Parts: sequence; C-alpha cells; structure tokens
Amino acid sequence: MLKKKTNEELSGRLRKVKLLLLDVDGVLTDGRIVYDSRGSELKFFDVHDGLGVYVLNKAGIPTILITAKSSKTILPRAKDMRVAEVFADVFPKTAVLGKIIKKYKVSVDEICFVADDLVDLSLMHEVGVPIAVGNASGEIKEAAIYVTSHTGGRGAVREVAELILKSQGKWKDILKFYGV
Repeated sequence: MLKKKTNEELSGRLRKVKLLLLDVDGVLTDGRIVYDSRGSELKFFDVHDGLGVYVLNKAGIPTILITAKSSKTILPRAKDMRVAEVFADVFPKTAVLGKIIKKYKVSVDEICFVADDLVDLSLMHEVGVPIAVGNASGEIKEAAIYVTSHTGGRGAVREVAELILKSQGKWKDILKFYGV
C-alpha cells in the first residue's frame, strides 16, 4: 500500500537502500509474546519474512535487528536468517544509529527501517526509507513513506525485501538462484 509518495519516488528511495534495519516484536513477529508454564518466552516468526532477509543478504544488503527488549528467542532466529547484527535493550533506538552508519559505511538515505510502534518513532524520523507494517500504530504510519499490505510477523518484511530487490533490479537474479 503506497503512502504519501508516488511509486516513482518510493522506487527512487528504495534503489539507494544498502542496509535494512528491523524492529523485532510486531515486525518480525506478530507482536504476541507467549509464556509457557515454566515462564519461558515464545515468539512466532514467519518463514516468508526469514527468506526475505536471507535473499536480501544474498543480494548484498545486510539486515540488522534493533529491539528495545532482549529475548533469548531472537538470536537463534537472527542466525538462521543470516542477520548481520543484533542490537538488544536499545532505547532510544537512535542511540546505535551513528555506530551502524560508521561500521557499515552508509548514509541515512541508504537505510531502510521497518517499524510498528512508538518505541521506533525516533529512528523512523532519522532514516531515508521509513516503512510501517500494515498493523502499525497511527504515529508510525504517519512517519512512514510506505505502509505494507501485510502485517507484522505475517509477511511484511518479505514484502519490503521484494520491493527493495525489485527496485534495484536484483529480483530476477534471486529467482534464477531458485530455478525460476
């Protein structure tokens, strides 16, 4: 779902993306946190989102997770998706932006951030491509240049990955890799 920008303007920004930043709860997950009878935390991740992150990495676009909450469930999933780095217990999320820009040698215009709630708002205002998941809070949707048609934890990250790769002309190479 396009918001505020024309397709041409959005594609122009997406063509510049060299790094994807993702919130975790509500973006890579559906936002639910489940505790079992022993008090262990469970989260639900979508396999399609995971493949989206994986193919971005294959195309030379690393992904970094930034979460205000620490959780043991994040690290195994991040490793599985080949995430470049995880920043946990970060608030405000802009606190790590300078470090990321320096380490990955990117400008803010080359960063896409996918978010869902108020804890993400400050970083949304700093990056070149702020994107909201379909079920994000109103304030996040207002700060975004694009709102996904999919909800968090249910394909929104995959939708963003495909948008980036198609805008950069890399999607056909991904399809070839998978035999299409």
